[in-house]
Amino acid sequence: MKRTVLIAVALLCAAMLAPSAHAAPRDGQAPLFAYYYIWYTPSSWDRAKSDYPLLGRYSSDERDVMREHIREAKAAGIDGWFVSWKSTEPLNARLAKLIQVASQEHFKLAIIYQGLDFERHPLPVDQVRGDLDLFQRQFAHAAPFKGVFEKPLVIWSGTWKFTRSQIASVMTPQRRSHLLMLSSEKNVDGINRLSGLTDGDAYYWSSVNPDTYRGYPQKLQQMGAAVHAQGGLWLAPAAPGFDARLIGGRTVVDRKDGDTLRREMNAATASSPDAIGLISWNEFSENSAVEPSERNGNRYLQVLADLRGAPGPKAADFDSSAPGTTGSHSGIPVLVGLVLLIGGGIVLTLRRNTGRTRASA
Repeated sequence: MKRTVLIAVALLCAAMLAPSAHAAPRDGQAPLFAYYYIWYTPSSWDRAKSDYPLLGRYSSDERDVMREHIREAKAAGIDGWFVSWKSTEPLNARLAKLIQVASQEHFKLAIIYQGLDFERHPLPVDQVRGDLDLFQRQFAHAAPFKGVFEKPLVIWSGTWKFTRSQIASVMTPQRRSHLLMLSSEKNVDGINRLSGLTDGDAYYWSSVNPDTYRGYPQKLQQMGAAVHAQGGLWLAPAAPGFDARLIGGRTVVDRKDGDTLRREMNAATASSPDAIGLISWNEFSENSAVEPSERNGNRYLQVLADLRGAPGPKAADFDSSAPGTTGSHSGIPVLVGLVLLIGGGIVLTLRRNTGRTRASA
């Protein structure tokens, strides 16, 4: 009798302390990768920024920052980073660090290769080839690049600035045997222009305004259909808002307290993507970041968590005036207390019954 009751208490504890059904992303969702930038130094924050991370004006060299970013992203239902990279000594060192941290945190990575320079001119094709070969040799074998896609994935940003023959000289069968190599074309014509040369397309569309762009969801659906007709991977974009006026832009897309992000995530999902590219984790010059910031707090991680069925930011980060709580462990102290109360009552009952048995013997 006593053993049976103790087993029941143990099962009750396990059931009550287990994560709730919404603590993990729902089955059938496309993987969600956020575009992630590793170019920051402390001085980067002095140029064209109107908002700043809650973590402070960090350097992308910092492992602790990388780790905190990954943990915050996972809690919001983000599966991995599309890491902005090309081969330079600082970026190679940072990528190596990020791979180590992502391996420890069981977080996935892919690469968006920056094929354009600071002035938006295409890099020399020889440099592109050399950089991709270096990535394949030095980094692509690491665990974070495996497990989501068939092979390590590279998005070539800026393919629209290169000719078909230039792209063919890079995206050779030999390289594609080791890597999934995607273009970044902006429309169906661009996708068809590169037919047979790529493993798919990832559209980086940070500045679309769902309120004013007629046919926006349909454009994504048409692009997805064109990619899938060629047997490729389609990576659809979604962003929370946009404002690049401090770097010469004119378009402003209001965040609308998360409504823009919801609409863009819904439009991306409706295009049958193989993955969604969230723009972005930390692009602060274009104000598309979802990273917790001085201006926005963790509002956009809360929105993502709601959309993805994820636990969300830890409870301590929430506004105490907000209704309810969505932290994954916020109810544990109450549950522990309840379990102890129930368990104590059962033990007390057992002792009384034992005493009565002995008294009547």
